Amino acid sequence: MFTIGDFARHGRVSVRMLRHYDATGLLRPAHVDPVSGYRYYSAAQLARLNRIIALKDLGFTLQQVRDIVDEKVSAEELRGMLRLRRAELESAMAAAGARLIQVEARLRAIESEGHMPTNDVVIKSVPSVRVAELTATAASFSPEDIGPVIGPLYDELFRCLDSAGITPTGPGIAYYEDAPEGEGRISVHAAVQVSAPLQDGTFRILDLPPLDQAATIVHRGSMDAVVPTAQALARWIDANAYQSMGYPREINLECPDDREDWVTELQAPVTRA
Repeated sequence: MFTIGDFARHGRVSVRMLRHYDATGLLRPAHVDPVSGYRYYSAAQLARLNRIIALKDLGFTLQQVRDIVDEKVSAEELRGMLRLRRAELESAMAAAGARLIQVEARLRAIESEGHMPTNDVVIKSVPSVRVAELTATAASFSPEDIGPVIGPLYDELFRCLDSAGITPTGPGIAYYEDAPEGEGRISVHAAVQVSAPLQDGTFRILDLPPLDQAATIVHRGSMDAVVPTAQALARWIDANAYQSMGYPREINLECPDDREDWVTELQAPVTRA
């Protein structure tokens, strides 16, 4: 028999944790001295402790761990729990990867502050264009909130166009507006140029209004890392006595499979300040 201290050392857990497992019924001592109250554990209980630790490391709650080690969960149910946990971890990894891209983009923006070239920005007029679009709402205008919304929108839009027998005639055009509900939310419009009659239905076909003056800049790479380019455009607008009149449109000039090879033009509507 092991004292609680010895058992804790062998199991690589704290005495406090063993007491918690005892209190919750997850792992009770093999023997408790009726006089001193000292807890004692058997060597055989190390297997149960190891399984508890392994399941906790997978992210299961103590209640789930108890059900599994007490065999209240069938093999099929356990497989389902593990599949769900895998999906949760994959989602967390994807979110962390997106945040890392944003951190790196912001670092590059800070490091290049005051050194961005301005000759890449061009003022031009943008004509009206007919587009088919789907719309949804994002929590904010940050890339980490826009990306998960606009990607599925484009997938659904192209499925709708294919079902309707409509072939895009030009590039994708993403544009944004403040959402009616406020609180920083953004109406995301995933659009693509088409040649078809105006309509409202599963998707909308409309004429996107022209921009009399747009400050434009070309971004090369994933839109997850667009922050430095967008900030360079904003600095140019301010430094050249223009005033921004809304969110920039994003014109998808080239969209190969490798997102790092994307070419996107940002078109910010402007007027003289």
